[in-house]
Amino acid sequence: MTRRTVGVVLAGGVGTRLGLPLPKQLIKVAGRTILEHTVGLFEASPRVDEIIVMVTPGWAERIEETLGGAFSKVSKIVEGGVTRNDTTRIALAQIPDDDAKVLLHDAVRPLLDESTIAACVDALDLHDAVDVVIPSADTLVEVGSDGFIRDVPDRSQFRRGQTPQAFRVGVLKHAYEVARDDPNFQATDDCAVVLRYLPEVPIATVAGSDENIKITYPVDLVIADRLFQLASQQVGEVDEEQRAAALAGKVIVIFGAGSGIGAEMASIARAAGATVVGHSRSFTEVDIRKRKRVARALAAAAQEFGRIDAVVVTAGVLHTGQLVDVDFRQVKESLAINLRGPIVVARESHRYLAQSDGHLLFFTSSSYTRGRSNYALYSSTKAAIVNLTQALADEWSDDGIKVNVVNPERTATPMRTRAFGEEESSTLLTAEQVALTSLDILATDATGLVFDVRLPQGR
Repeated sequence: MTRRTVGVVLAGGVGTRLGLPLPKQLIKVAGRTILEHTVGLFEASPRVDEIIVMVTPGWAERIEETLGGAFSKVSKIVEGGVTRNDTTRIALAQIPDDDAKVLLHDAVRPLLDESTIAACVDALDLHDAVDVVIPSADTLVEVGSDGFIRDVPDRSQFRRGQTPQAFRVGVLKHAYEVARDDPNFQATDDCAVVLRYLPEVPIATVAGSDENIKITYPVDLVIADRLFQLASQQVGEVDEEQRAAALAGKVIVIFGAGSGIGAEMASIARAAGATVVGHSRSFTEVDIRKRKRVARALAAAAQEFGRIDAVVVTAGVLHTGQLVDVDFRQVKESLAINLRGPIVVARESHRYLAQSDGHLLFFTSSSYTRGRSNYALYSSTKAAIVNLTQALADEWSDDGIKVNVVNPERTATPMRTRAFGEEESSTLLTAEQVALTSLDILATDATGLVFDVRLPQGR
């Protein structure tokens, strides 16, 4: 028998240690609130059937507005109690099926991965209680009340606890019922409640992840922001029928459609039933560095077809070589086409995409994560595009505009061939492969993310 799985998102923090006037789970990172990222993890998980969001008393209405009905699995938004344990009791009362599985997860851990969720759910087929843990990289010391070290235990026997913590609902309910009789009851988490009051119930562990950090202090927010920037996403498998259903009737404007990835996107989208308006310097004389030309191109598309659902910028230039040896004209061209151009397109696209709740899609390069010799111009502008993506995703979230960026591995395009000559085809993605994934991104509600496109394994 398949047991129902309920994800409980514990969103009861108030942001005191971050020095904020609002709960920390409502801070925006990578275009969405931390809470939206976290709820989205359970929404996307095929292992989770239902989501209950526990919130700080007095904030339920604000949380409802934030989530905005965008998550179909959210069944309830419930005000929590004074303590974490009180909140768990209230959450358990919302789940009548004692045989169900429940995963309790901190709302301020927005970088949980699907493999950890799956491991917890699967472990509950064999165990009644499960904790997520990771090894400690630091030496552990026991310090007395006098401030002096009492012991240095063997850290190999210790783990750092994370969430989710997972249980059979009836078991956790029973633990809390027993705890009610203890006048000195206090526990830092739910596994501690089971350990103390149902010692006969073994608590299994599954491996967590270093990226599954809890945002508590200002430095955590900085780290999380960087991890979101580096945590590239993958698009699931999409067949031609699904793609056609997602693209049919859409109006897509592509800057850089003259060749390479842009040309492939235009061809595939048209075949799927989309209306595509393609521009490039070569065949429509629309240069993304020229604001007036970009503005006229977008206005013409909107006037002719009544709307613009997506704008894609694949145009770019790749100059290699030591920075001191590069002609200054190439410096200006790199900055203008790779950075100024996307900014121009973004500014001019905003009004149309806000009307359609549309999508703006940029392209970066794997070199954005680290500047490399002979790539100073290219890698720096591509890093800037990632930052631009995240900033705009945040700025435009209230306008309903999604902003994402594609990060393909080395791809066989005319631009790359001009820079490096002919290369072994098996080491390169095809422009068609990148185009297919890029079009599938336009069908998602994701925003502020970097989407990887990688060579198939074995190539």
